[in-house]
Amino acid sequence: MASPAVSAPKRETDPKKRIVITGMGLVSVFGSDIDNFYNKLLAGQSGITLIDRFDASSYTVRFAGQIRDFSSQGYIDGKNDRHLDDCWRYCLVAGKRALEDANLGQQVLDTVSLLIDGQNEDRCLGWVRHGGSKVFTDAVEALVQRGYKKISPFFVPYTITNMGSALLAINTGLMGPCYSISTACATANYCFYAAANHIRRGEADIMVAGGTEAAITTTGVGGFIACRALSRRNDEHEKASRPWDKNRDGFVMGEGSGVLMMERLEHALKRGAPILAEYLGGAVTCDAHHITDPRADGLGVSSSIFKSLVDAGVSPEEVNCINAHATSTLAGDLAEVNAIKKVFKDTSEIKMNGTKDLEPQVTIDTVPNVKKQHEVNVGISNSFGFGGHNSVVVFAPYKP
Repeated sequence: MASPAVSAPKRETDPKKRIVITGMGLVSVFGSDIDNFYNKLLAGQSGITLIDRFDASSYTVRFAGQIRDFSSQGYIDGKNDRHLDDCWRYCLVAGKRALEDANLGQQVLDTVSLLIDGQNEDRCLGWVRHGGSKVFTDAVEALVQRGYKKISPFFVPYTITNMGSALLAINTGLMGPCYSISTACATANYCFYAAANHIRRGEADIMVAGGTEAAITTTGVGGFIACRALSRRNDEHEKASRPWDKNRDGFVMGEGSGVLMMERLEHALKRGAPILAEYLGGAVTCDAHHITDPRADGLGVSSSIFKSLVDAGVSPEEVNCINAHATSTLAGDLAEVNAIKKVFKDTSEIKMNGTKDLEPQVTIDTVPNVKKQHEVNVGISNSFGFGGHNSVVVFAPYKP
């Protein structure tokens, strides 16, 4: 019996369900300016330095992507700024900068974050978090050294994972869906996927979605060292992160926040919003395998890539850019490559971010060392987390 014909995938055409990116905000080791951040990445500049936030001289890993000279001026009032964990400070600044980038300043938000005539005109919020590492560390030290009465009253509210989205909602007046997702390194992609679904279901016109982290603390660095997950190249820390390199020995910790403004196309066009790209689809899966290690066969990853393309209405042949997870771990890098090869039979047109001295199994162009001009047709972004959480999102240049 002949197998049924498979119809060509179809992208969403309804402007009420098409989703575009109308703003971006970030906090990084290169600052908070999007163009400056991008240019430094293209130039191959490293943001990895020796840790000086605390005395790491006795640690086997003494380097990270530590943010310095961060300023929240103009975004967080001084009183609140003193009490906030850095992860919340980063997310508030990145979130508000994304709103500004989308031409959604506070004056505009004040006119739309209300229920008008019984119709939901509320603009909605989604977020992602892991936990307030510095506040947690300070509380543990206070408990051990001085007793429970010296624990800060901000300990509980500033370590629970929902506080990033809550603080941004409180600061902007956004009253729609507001929650946090915690799936380790996959969380931001999970949030983009969830935010898109709210828009597609007609529950929101705009979603603020992203991720934030600030775990370069004594417990954060010490914990990842205990997991044996980090590179130990203290003497060449700027070159320690080397995904797919045959001499890789683990990932490098970093911190910061990245936020996207995701908006219904119909709504964006109506208000004349800047359109940066289009979100086509996404998918999330689970390895159901191990607390830290990925499946060697990459099955969970390949299924998430395949399902994301189905959700996006995109064929594998249309994809020519992959933003790989590529954490520089021994098991993770090859599992990801194996998964990519399962989905994309011909990778000759694909560019994938990477470094140098590749494993023989890596036959995809990873654009090592020197930047290349490349016109993206469709791009996917992979993110995978401890626990086997897999997430893939699909983007493309916006075309009317």
